[in-house]
Amino acid sequence: MAVLAMFMALVALVLINVPIAVAIGVVAISGSVLLHGTGDLLNLAITMYEGTRSFPLLAVPLFILAGGIMNAGGISQRLINFCSALFGSVRGGLAMVDIGVSMFFAEISGSAVADVAATGGIMIPAMKKKGYPPEFAAATTSSSASLAIIIPPSIPMILYGTIAGASIVQLFVAGVVPGLLGGFGMMGVAYAMARRYGFAAGEVFNLCRLWLTFKDAAWAFTLPAVILGGIFGGIVSPTEGAGLAVLAALFVSGVIYREIEWRFLYRCCLDGVVQTAVVMLLIAASALLGSLLTEMRVPQILAAGLTQLTQDRYTVLALLNLLFFVLGFFLHSAAAIILVVPIVLPLVKAVGIDLVHFGILITLNLAIGQQTPPVASVLIVTCSIAKTDIWATTRWNIPYIAVLVGVLLLVTYVPSTSLFLVDYFYH
Repeated sequence: MAVLAMFMALVALVLINVPIAVAIGVVAISGSVLLHGTGDLLNLAITMYEGTRSFPLLAVPLFILAGGIMNAGGISQRLINFCSALFGSVRGGLAMVDIGVSMFFAEISGSAVADVAATGGIMIPAMKKKGYPPEFAAATTSSSASLAIIIPPSIPMILYGTIAGASIVQLFVAGVVPGLLGGFGMMGVAYAMARRYGFAAGEVFNLCRLWLTFKDAAWAFTLPAVILGGIFGGIVSPTEGAGLAVLAALFVSGVIYREIEWRFLYRCCLDGVVQTAVVMLLIAASALLGSLLTEMRVPQILAAGLTQLTQDRYTVLALLNLLFFVLGFFLHSAAAIILVVPIVLPLVKAVGIDLVHFGILITLNLAIGQQTPPVASVLIVTCSIAKTDIWATTRWNIPYIAVLVGVLLLVTYVPSTSLFLVDYFYH
């Protein structure tokens, strides 16, 4: 009964637009006072501090900063030029360029919002100029940006791995195939929609232009090789890889291309600080709530109750997918991970679900949640750039969301889709 009251209070606070981190903190502190009285309040600050001092969490601001440097230093524009030369001659090719650039940018930033910030201001106006409907341009940019949390490195994977005690490197490896399937599936959707609605074909394919744009972007192509090669090869940890991403992006932007805009970079750093502060406040508040729920044995009671109903792994996975799909309508990805994973983790372990497999399923669900209103964090940012209505954009976005749902179902019921690379390299 107490847990239900806490949940109702949390929902009520969120519905009246209280920030999620503040709402979680208020509920956790109120519950602690009711359970222990005011004498335990002195320990709450320590609990919050301990919840945020995990070393892997340092990767979050660093990957955000690396994405900002790429955008400030001309790397994003070179990637767009190359993808345009490669895909631009195909019907719907500019949409494919958008998706291709997002896939590449995902290999460095780990953040869908950073992806939109880097590509949206360039690709959306270009697609409008070529006659694409603004809502279609926004939908393509928004959905492809969510590939950034599936293709490694991924900030939600870092958060999940830290909370669940799963290998972050193995999570990165497991995200490769689902991310590529999602990206190429979206390209197929873009081509089909371009043919259906008669979108214009791009320019004539020019091999010379392709070669020139490839040479111009050659240094940009080394970034994911250096970052992911170092992480997957065991040379650096994911956190060290994030620092390496910043250094590599600074070197390529400032030394090789010499195009880095320092004033814009300052704004990127400021945005990164704000985004990191939001995530860390969520983590600190959720540490309070998680400690309280653990003390009340809520995760164990939930796990015991569900395992009495069914011990079939795939039935449990279906229920968990449904839970995270619904949560995606109302919670940001970081909040969903931090708030729910500690509660369902005993159930996941009880039925023998692989922690890496479960982490990929959560990530895919959260990528879908970034596109489904009313919260739809990435979709809202994209619509603000494109100046389009969220609901009108969502109608164009449904086929792209269907691609992500298809990949989710495939990964859920054919685990080897995401795990065969992990098994090959680490088992």
